Amino acid sequence: MPSHLREFVLSGDALAAGDSLPRLDDPRLDFAIGGSSRTVRRTWFDTFDWRLFRAGLTLELVAERGGGEFVLTGRDGDTAAAAPAGGQGEARIRFPCLVEALPLGQLREHLAPVTGVRALLPIVKATSSLREYRALNADEKTVAVVTVERMTVTQPRHRDAGARLTVRPLRGYDAQAAKLADSLSDAPGVEPAATTAFESALKAVDRKPGDYTGKIDVRLTAEMPAAFAVAAILDALFDTVEVNLPGTIRDIDTEFLHDLRVAVRRTRSVLKLAGSVLPDATVSRYAPEFKWLGDLTTPTRDGDVYLLSYPAMAAQLVAATPDELAPFHDYLAQQRAAAFGQLARGLRGKRFAELVGNWRLDLDKISAAPRPRPPAGAFAARRITTAHQKVLRRGAMIGPDSPSEALHDLRKRCKELRYLLEVFASLHDPSQQWHAIREMKALQDCLGEYQDTQVQHAGLHEFAARMMGERRAPAATLLAMGEIAAKLAERANAARREFAGRFAEFASPRGQARIAALTKAGT
Repeated sequence: MPSHLREFVLSGDALAAGDSLPRLDDPRLDFAIGGSSRTVRRTWFDTFDWRLFRAGLTLELVAERGGGEFVLTGRDGDTAAAAPAGGQGEARIRFPCLVEALPLGQLREHLAPVTGVRALLPIVKATSSLREYRALNADEKTVAVVTVERMTVTQPRHRDAGARLTVRPLRGYDAQAAKLADSLSDAPGVEPAATTAFESALKAVDRKPGDYTGKIDVRLTAEMPAAFAVAAILDALFDTVEVNLPGTIRDIDTEFLHDLRVAVRRTRSVLKLAGSVLPDATVSRYAPEFKWLGDLTTPTRDGDVYLLSYPAMAAQLVAATPDELAPFHDYLAQQRAAAFGQLARGLRGKRFAELVGNWRLDLDKISAAPRPRPPAGAFAARRITTAHQKVLRRGAMIGPDSPSEALHDLRKRCKELRYLLEVFASLHDPSQQWHAIREMKALQDCLGEYQDTQVQHAGLHEFAARMMGERRAPAATLLAMGEIAAKLAERANAARREFAGRFAEFASPRGQARIAALTKAGT
């Protein structure tokens, strides 16, 4: 809240019937009704992964009978931006939506760099009854406006969110308003507000901001059986799959599918690299199922990657123009739509439903079975050491004349090592873990740039051939695509030249010591 505001939460004993105020033990202060009661509808928005909250921002739609307004506030409660919500004669915004659906202006400018490619979602809705009072001093002069708010959450569930009281001083009466606030804080049932109205509304429906993250959050101990640890990791990964499933099927934004795919890739890596402590039948049954799920999601994600990178492609054109490249965008959108149709059908189909039902049951059986050996710490250390040594050996064999496949294979091995470090992170010192991941990420970024640009370069040639075969490729569009392909080839060559230095840094004695320290500390 703004620094000049004081806000309190009120328990059942603080207020008597109606909208009366808490009793004050100060005869110099009194109250007068400042206006009639009014009703306000409030909706708070954020992205699915809480990007606004993590950036210290709160986006709220405040609607009354006369209209509505979007209000964006910062950590201190001060307004960062505001915009009308639209009324009669104006197009109303339909949520969920990307920030591009908002009108041009200050609000959109503030939100765009924070939300990125994620859609704004209505997180919680509430209806509040507000009544204002004038706080009077001994001279019967108004020193502050006191607002009592009774809030009821209406979505996602109907719950009472309690009452709040706000003290807003009038200009020139800050000191007297502060004394009023101090007197209120001494009244029975009145406590300073430790959370915002948004957080109170969330608490009423058993949620808290930041309750989703794509990161693995499993608390492991070095002594617990490795089978239990692996089962807990796999269970948490499938939580991520399931929580992102509705947003993926509704196609709300591209990150739902991205997070789902990452969880599937991690699951496949865990089954491959750490599945030896699981029953053989479990690994042999589910490894093909998660491969099928990964393959099912690939065409749509490939389309997303092209479409997300398309604005940058068009912007870098020199010889051609964005208009000449536009038919390629239309073709990409059509191909992506067809791929998404297949994806949605697969995720609603029998095979996926059986995977969901059976996977949880079999993980529960593993957690209930007596498998005391080996302990998780020693097991994780061995697996990480083996994966690390494999990366070092294969990377050391790559020279200037090595085929591109060698770098692509190394990228896969790096991903496997990274996933092991991430899924067993709770066994390691957070600081050492952070440094090890950071150094590994620099190598992965280089390998990823090389592979991604090569794949996109080859993909452009395939798209061009298909568009020509379907008579959908004007000559100007093909020339524009050729220019993009040339720039992708330049980026791939630059990444290839950068590789030797990145790998040398990763494989340095210091880099190897970081991984060794992690594995030693985890046992």
